[in-house]
Amino acid sequence: MMLAVPGAELYYEAAGTGPVLLLIPGGNGDAMPYAGLLRLLSDSYTVVAYNRRGFTGSPVDGPIDPATRLDADADDAVALIEHLGSGPAHVFGSSSGAIVGLHLLTRSPDQVATLISHEPPLATLLPDGDEWLALLDELYDVWRADGPAVAMRRFGEQMLGVTNDAPSDRLAALPAEQRVELMQRMSANLTFWFEYEFKTYPRYEPDLAALDKLKDRLVLAGGNDSRELFPYQPNTVLAARLGLDVVDFPGDHVGYAAHAAEFAGQLRAVLANRPPLGVRPGDRPTA
Repeated sequence: MMLAVPGAELYYEAAGTGPVLLLIPGGNGDAMPYAGLLRLLSDSYTVVAYNRRGFTGSPVDGPIDPATRLDADADDAVALIEHLGSGPAHVFGSSSGAIVGLHLLTRSPDQVATLISHEPPLATLLPDGDEWLALLDELYDVWRADGPAVAMRRFGEQMLGVTNDAPSDRLAALPAEQRVELMQRMSANLTFWFEYEFKTYPRYEPDLAALDKLKDRLVLAGGNDSRELFPYQPNTVLAARLGLDVVDFPGDHVGYAAHAAEFAGQLRAVLANRPPLGVRPGDRPTA
């Protein structure tokens, strides 16, 4: 399905009925890694996954403006929430999608009942952030000089603790034609990510004062298996500053894809403890 928004069209998939649960994709920009969550949670929610603007399937009308791209990403999330629901939504975002989610929460708070922010790679929050940003700049140059395969191998090793670059079992099991199509889409998405997001989104500086006022709607999340790795660390800083805990989910940075059933169970448990949509945390019922 497609939704027209200012300057772009968004490809999205939706399943189920009930409160809206919007899944914002990370740096791959693609709904595909959320397929398991879409299926597993659709018994309780209207689950929505989409391709972010500029990635394959969600074309833009003109040039990408880096200065306004994050605003556009957040506004696209609002457009989907308004298109598919009648009030504030639960939102889950991972990696770059978590950065979009944090910006969405402070930019359009009335649209968000709960934000689960899973491992936002915000180097700006870290005491050694300049070193991480320098590494990102270096890997961007590697991408330019040596191509995405070399850059991604180093990215996985140095930032995600990944040493095996073999294709996943799921990808290897696909029919040849479908596997080729998926690989082409992933390649295009990777190019777009490096060009327009890889260096800029980790440099985003969240509005901490605004987040402090909205922290009753914020759940900071990380992977059980990635506590010592870069993407987990920014949430530990946010937790300390906002007086929150980091809630661990199964797996690592992409646990939502690799351990979909367990991840969906944890997501369901977290949302079960949130106020019903339309009721803000801390609101007192009226007689």
